[in-house]
Amino acid sequence: MVDPARHREVRVASLHVRLGRTGLRVSRVAIGTVNFGGRVDESDAHRLLDHAWNRGVNLVDTADIYGWRVHRGWTEEMIGRWLAKDPSRRDSVVLATKVGNPMSDNPNDRGLSARHVVAACEASLRRLQTDTIDLYQMHQVDREVGWDEIWQAMEQLVRQGKVRYVGSSNFAGWDLVSAQEAARRHRLLGLASEQCVYNLVSRYVELEVLPAAAAEGIGVLVWSPLHGGLLSGVLRKRAEGTAVKSAQGRAAEGLARHRAALETYERFCADLGRDPAEVGMAWVLHRPGVTAAVVGPRTPEHLDGALRALEQPLAADELARLDELFPPPGRGGPAPDAWMS
Repeated sequence: MVDPARHREVRVASLHVRLGRTGLRVSRVAIGTVNFGGRVDESDAHRLLDHAWNRGVNLVDTADIYGWRVHRGWTEEMIGRWLAKDPSRRDSVVLATKVGNPMSDNPNDRGLSARHVVAACEASLRRLQTDTIDLYQMHQVDREVGWDEIWQAMEQLVRQGKVRYVGSSNFAGWDLVSAQEAARRHRLLGLASEQCVYNLVSRYVELEVLPAAAAEGIGVLVWSPLHGGLLSGVLRKRAEGTAVKSAQGRAAEGLARHRAALETYERFCADLGRDPAEVGMAWVLHRPGVTAAVVGPRTPEHLDGALRALEQPLAADELARLDELFPPPGRGGPAPDAWMS
């Protein structure tokens, strides 16, 4: 049993860090907006954005497809109306959105063709009511489009001042490297960031994505740091009848597979006197190479919990115990050594 009263050194981490090898400084906790227009209505979304901005969280992450429960693009429109309330806040917000998912039944209204990338960017700018997207992320790889075409489109947007940095999301390690090789041929900066799923129960990016990002100087933004709520105290919440997000999606799918580890995990967190969500977030924020965790809060308290995780890191023995409960793939570390006997 861990003694919650034992002495520990509490370090207050810097809230803002450079995004990869760029000079752009972003908060280590980003506010993700996938719940806006679904689990979070517009008035609550604006209050959350106000709260994040007041707490120094400057990275706001969205995507052109978000808000699909109302219509695709709805979340960007909500953020645009928030920015329009006080135009002065735009200078302090690092605005990130994504392109690539289907926006309609039109076969050219999806993917990473030059036509769609440019048109989608201009549509996002209109919805967001801004002149520039700080970080324009490819939502997934499009293997039907060559990198020369993609970088031609991105270069055009950067040259026109519509995009400042380009990022990726859900890329494999070799996708990151091939994208960078093509960017170098065009004498471009290339990728500033990669956004990937990473948490205690999904550690596969440690094999190749994180090493590739580190080698190329690409910042790493983590989405689903609590695996859709699986690591936020799902067993306790289900027993109490208070589970919302953790009762559906990837959390529900992973519950049966990880139930034994989760039972021990929640007891471990209780012994620490810390909320499971805070512990899971602290683990992600501790991991080497991670720039920021993208959280999808439904309340200001959820966001505050993520900030506490940043301010109160886990001790070495606590990290070791979490590795025992949720071991890394293979022998741990990057591939191929992780598989070598």
